[in-house]
Amino acid sequence: QVQLVESGGGLVQAGGSLRLSCAASGNIASISLMGWYRQAPGKQRELVATIVSGRTNYADSVKGRFTISRDNAKNTVYLQMNSLKPEDTSRYFCTANLRPAGVVPPAFDDYWGQGTQVTVSS
Repeated sequence: QVQLVESGGGLVQAGGSLRLSCAASGNIASISLMGWYRQAPGKQRELVATIVSGRTNYADSVKGRFTISRDNAKNTVYLQMNSLKPEDTSRYFCTANLRPAGVVPPAFDDYWGQGTQVTVSS
């Protein structure tokens, strides 16, 4: 059973920083893309950042403030969030496009974590 577990959310004042982590566990053969999305109440889930083969992609709203990184040995992706704004308040979800081991035929699929809440006060 593959699981993605996020951590690191919380309450922070505007201008502050938080670091989110997401660890993928289970019988995993290979991981391609990993990333972060966020969803505020009443809004659609939106891309925050992704990383694949060392290439990163960011939403315009977070460029220059957020940094995504990855530790392949630990199957973990991080999101360093600096200069946080109240509009960054949201539930942040980790995602991974991965291939579970032992599945025939082998295939990649998207997996999601349960999310971690980030609240930025003004």
